[in-house]
Amino acid sequence: MNKKALIFGINGQDGYYLNRLLADHHITVIGVSRSGLVDIKGDVTDYLFVSNLIKEQQPDYIFHLAANSTTRHDALFENFGTICTGTLNILEAAYQHCPGSRIFISGSGLQFENKGAPISENHAFEARDAYSMARIQSAFAARYYRTKGMKVYTGYFFNHDSPLRSDRHINQKIALSAHRIYSGRDDKLSIGDVSVKKEFTYAGDVVNAIWVLVNNDTVFEATIGSGLAFPISDWLQLCFSRYDLDWRDHVAITPGFVAEYEVLVADPSTIKGLGWQPQLSISGLADMMLEHVEKTDVG
Repeated sequence: MNKKALIFGINGQDGYYLNRLLADHHITVIGVSRSGLVDIKGDVTDYLFVSNLIKEQQPDYIFHLAANSTTRHDALFENFGTICTGTLNILEAAYQHCPGSRIFISGSGLQFENKGAPISENHAFEARDAYSMARIQSAFAARYYRTKGMKVYTGYFFNHDSPLRSDRHINQKIALSAHRIYSGRDDKLSIGDVSVKKEFTYAGDVVNAIWVLVNNDTVFEATIGSGLAFPISDWLQLCFSRYDLDWRDHVAITPGFVAEYEVLVADPSTIKGLGWQPQLSISGLADMMLEHVEKTDVG
């Protein structure tokens, strides 16, 4: 009999690629979200809904990917509900009704103290904003339920992208602007600090790391990233050069902009020690996203 997986937050880019990966492994996927085209509509903050769902479905795997990926303070209660309450609801429901399931809780590199050096899962947490505070509480809940004998895994994500990103994410914003400027529909791109260094990892590679993590029996937390940081100016160069444009002629630097960090990069030693390696380079990711833009941005 095929194994079964629940994905909370299946409508995001990570949910999309995870769904594809699980299908390749002949695992029946049940996608859960508050909106969109999903198998089951429901709110992860509703314990009764989550409990009944897990009790009924008896999944082999549960993945909690639902979140509003923003550090804005005005998203405080939304992040607390989806990330913290959602995590507790999933863990308690599984503990009561399906304790043998393997559970993945998504975390973030932003929840760690960041001194500019590569960050591993062993680094100290730091609640620098409302989003990281919620992620920290979620990680401690996962640790608690592991003490009760459950297989609960936490993967701490760093910047990763795909053609599915919205243009509120800087990588997609740059890709769209480069194409629109080339086609004559835009004139300038306003951007903050182009010297900020971050990872440019492919979301499809990241979900492969999730799969590796949840299928081992000894490691339960890992930072998931390429370990390679590039300045945003490198991404600008890759995107604009595709159209033989010099990005410096088309980008306006926002005066007084203050970045959240100067460098955000993972130390992926643990996940790589389990056999995972990212496959797509930064240039390959740029080509993938720009090819998608060229096919879809025709307005």
